[in-house]
Amino acid sequence: MTLDASVKEALKLVAYPMVVKDVVTTGIVRQVTASGADVTIDVVLPTMVVEPQAKAAFLKSISAAAEKVPGVGNVKLDVAVKVASLPAPTDKNRASGVKNIIAVASGKGGVGKSTVATNLALALRRWGAKVGLLDADVFGPSVPQMLGAPQIPPSGTPDKRISPAVFYDIKVMSVAFFVDKDQAVVWRGPMVHKLLEQFLGDVDWGDLDYLVVDLPPGTGDVQLSLTQLIPLTGAIMVTTPQQVAVIDVVKAISMFKKVEVPILGVIENMAYYVCPSCGHHDEIFSRGGGRKLAQEVGSAFLGEIPIDTKVRFGGDTGVPVVVGAPDSEHSRIFMELAAEAAGRMVGRILSGPRRAAALTTIR
Repeated sequence: MTLDASVKEALKLVAYPMVVKDVVTTGIVRQVTASGADVTIDVVLPTMVVEPQAKAAFLKSISAAAEKVPGVGNVKLDVAVKVASLPAPTDKNRASGVKNIIAVASGKGGVGKSTVATNLALALRRWGAKVGLLDADVFGPSVPQMLGAPQIPPSGTPDKRISPAVFYDIKVMSVAFFVDKDQAVVWRGPMVHKLLEQFLGDVDWGDLDYLVVDLPPGTGDVQLSLTQLIPLTGAIMVTTPQQVAVIDVVKAISMFKKVEVPILGVIENMAYYVCPSCGHHDEIFSRGGGRKLAQEVGSAFLGEIPIDTKVRFGGDTGVPVVVGAPDSEHSRIFMELAAEAAGRMVGRILSGPRRAAALTTIR
């Protein structure tokens, strides 16, 4: 067996975090080239949204596995990034330049879902991804309020499409751009479906690594229309700790499972409050409901978000905490949640039954 073949065989014992299959089978290791005792390994990371320590540990595991092969001297890694995704079915090929679509849902209003969706989108952007944010809460759009004044307002394109607004370098679309802020949207289901069709097919999203979709509460027309129109990579469920919120999230999870949308994980928002003066922890809405829910439904628990006035202030003033206080504890939490969610997506894409189709996206 040649040296490069021996190294490739050894690398079949290495796996990317949260991916069941090894790096050779998944295509993360694209090529191994030996020149004498020197070995070069081409590595294609399936996402840029990964903690530096985890990335360093993963690359070290590749080098270590190669160095153990008899006859190997110097090992060099050529590392690139190409976001893994699955090709859309032909009947759902809207927003064709979008690699992954993440629904942020709750089943219940008032749990901070829009705050989580907005800050997660901005966190993904801070990691270096190309990101869009679709405010699909047709009857109660709040994302534009949370983002303030746009860098670029929405507009028409020469080919009669819609160019989305741009806030903090993410592309955003919302019904709030087209109705007066005091005007109620009173539409039946078919009109909602048509609007979502336009927001997905007629909006020029361009090439995006991630499109975050902020869903309304409940399990109604918007949720069903989205699952019919586009291939959702997965859903992130947001809950507060108390049982009255968890009950509704369970129903939303059941709905997603019926329409075969994977649950990427559960986030517990407003998990506790830390007094800024004395440091005392107060579990205002109880604590642990999200973690317990994740265990009961067999899903991942992505993490907790404490109550803090910085988050509320950021949403009210149009400067979300991830961009307004980038060095804060809350910003760090959202960055970690984004990395965890991206890792879960990669795990599902490269470990699932359609993995072979996903390989073309990272090769």
